[in-house]
Amino acid sequence: MNLAQKLGYPENAKLLIIHADDAGLSHSENQATIKAIQNGSVNSYSIMVPCPWFYEMATFAKENPNYDCGIHLTLTCEWENYKFGPVLPVSEVSSLVDQNGYFYKTRQDFKNNAKLSEIKKELTAQIERALQFGIQPTHLDSHMCSVGVTPEILEIYKELGKTFNLPVFINKGFVESISLSDEKYNFENTILADTLLIGYYSDFEKGELRKSYEKALDNVIPGFNVFLLHPAFDDFEMQGITVNHPNFGSAWRQIDFDFFTSKECAAKLKENNIQLITWKQISTII
Repeated sequence: MNLAQKLGYPENAKLLIIHADDAGLSHSENQATIKAIQNGSVNSYSIMVPCPWFYEMATFAKENPNYDCGIHLTLTCEWENYKFGPVLPVSEVSSLVDQNGYFYKTRQDFKNNAKLSEIKKELTAQIERALQFGIQPTHLDSHMCSVGVTPEILEIYKELGKTFNLPVFINKGFVESISLSDEKYNFENTILADTLLIGYYSDFEKGELRKSYEKALDNVIPGFNVFLLHPAFDDFEMQGITVNHPNFGSAWRQIDFDFFTSKECAAKLKENNIQLITWKQISTII
C-alpha cells in the first residue's frame, strides 16, 4: 500500500500539503500565516522557536490546536541585518554560532563549524521549548534544510522524529540538491514527500511567480506533494528583515500570501482534483 491508500484515499490520489514556513520570524510573517491558515488554502505551518516573534505565534498555536503546526528547526540565519541564535546558552553550543553569538548565515559555515553533539542538543531544546509552551506539534521540518547538509546531521533529524513520535519532512531531491557531503544518504524507513513544489527566483524576476504557482497546481501528480511557501506582508518590517535578499524576500512573500489566499488558488485545487492532507493524518500511520 502506498501513502494514499494507507490514509484511505485511492492509490492514484493527488495528495498535497500547502505549508507555510518561517512563522515566528516576524510580526508580519505571523499575521500573514494566521490569515492564510484561517482564510486561504494553506493547511500547515511551522514555527521558528529561536526567533523574537515566537511568543506571538506560539500563543496562536496553543489556542488553535486544530491547525497543523510543526517545529521549524533552526540552525542558520540568512538575513543581513536581522539575527537570532540558539535557545540554549551560547556556552553550551558554541560551535553553532559566529563570533557575535548568532547562527551562521550560510549552510557551508554551519557545516564547517557545527559539532554533531551540539546540533542534537540545540534541536532537542527547541522542540522541548515548544512543548513546554503548550504547543502540540504535528511534525518537524528544517529552516533552509540545514539538517540536510550531511547524512550524519540528517540522521539526527530523523532520530528526533522518532524520539518525539513526529513525522519529519524530507524530500530526497531537495536534500540531495543542497548537500555539502560526498557521502550517501539513507532514506530507508522514512516517509518521503515525493514532490516538493516551490517558487523559483527566475519566475520572480520575470514577474511570473503567481503564474508559476498556478502552473504547478495544474501539474500536480499522484503521490505525496508538499507546496512550500513563505507568506508575509511587503511592509516596513519585512523590508528591513529581507534587505538585499530578494530571493524569498518581502515582495516575494506578499505574492505567496496573495496567491494562496486567492479564489484562483482554491479553484485550481478543485479543478485538478487535489486532495489536501495534513501531517496529523500522516502521524497516524508512522
